[in-house]
Amino acid sequence: MRIGFSVPQFGPFADPDRTAAMCTALEALGCHSLWVADRLLAPLVSPDGYPGGKPMPVRYATHLDPLLALGLAATATERVRLGSSTLNALWQPPLVLARALTTLDLISRGRLDVGLGLGWMREEYQAAGIPWQGRGARLEETLDVLDAVWRSDTVAHTGPLWTIPESTVLPKPLQGPRPPVLLGGFTPPALERVGRRADGWLGASMPLPWFDGLWAVAAEAAERAGRDPAGLRRVFRVNPEVTTAEADPAETHRTGTVRQICDHLRAMCRAGSDEVLVDLQLTTESPEQFLDLAAEFMAELAGPSPDRPPLR
Repeated sequence: MRIGFSVPQFGPFADPDRTAAMCTALEALGCHSLWVADRLLAPLVSPDGYPGGKPMPVRYATHLDPLLALGLAATATERVRLGSSTLNALWQPPLVLARALTTLDLISRGRLDVGLGLGWMREEYQAAGIPWQGRGARLEETLDVLDAVWRSDTVAHTGPLWTIPESTVLPKPLQGPRPPVLLGGFTPPALERVGRRADGWLGASMPLPWFDGLWAVAAEAAERAGRDPAGLRRVFRVNPEVTTAEADPAETHRTGTVRQICDHLRAMCRAGSDEVLVDLQLTTESPEQFLDLAAEFMAELAGPSPDRPPLR
């Protein structure tokens, strides 16, 4: 199991100096990766559709740009992988997105994981001037453009939404043939797309029967496309509500003691390449509290090893 944490970028953590220092400290804990998220706005009238059926957290109204926050994380660290979980892929033209992601891969010296999703909030699409309808087809063409830019010496694309004349687009990413692309989503079409054309899935901590059903869709799609499902990565995000008393076992995919939450994550991680992403921005109030809780999760998930003493 690999262990990742959120890049501090929301609410009280939306401060560039604080973000950089905390990323350095998180890397020192021995984690494998750091991940940014993506928000544009927080409507004053609570939007429908927030995952989990709860109101959208107020602190999402204060946020750092995800790509610039990844740049901060890249310069503040040396070893950890750096990813987006998830970057809303449709809010900028894919050629512009490819340029930014290429630059991040170069800044990080080849440590970038490109995590893309469609988001869930109609209001953000309206504010960005992007149609809500047709999101799946727009994402498919976005992936086509990214591949054309990253894989081809001469870049050209003609599609329903974008046209790129034969052009030179340099530099290329440090990682070849391109940075890994992981896709988010929790519907059968989203998982089918993961299996058909992504390097992995940005999932979430969830009840095991739900997880098994969704992953079966991706695995079957991969096999139909002539791909090996075992080669797909899986990253499971959890925004934990940490309690001191043990919670209902049916809720430990999101609520409970550190040990309960970690036990559920261990049950989900069935392959050596599986990874957990622990986002502590909604459950902590200060850098000290964030890093202390991150150390608890590291100690519980990783345990002692010959190369790392137990974390305290």
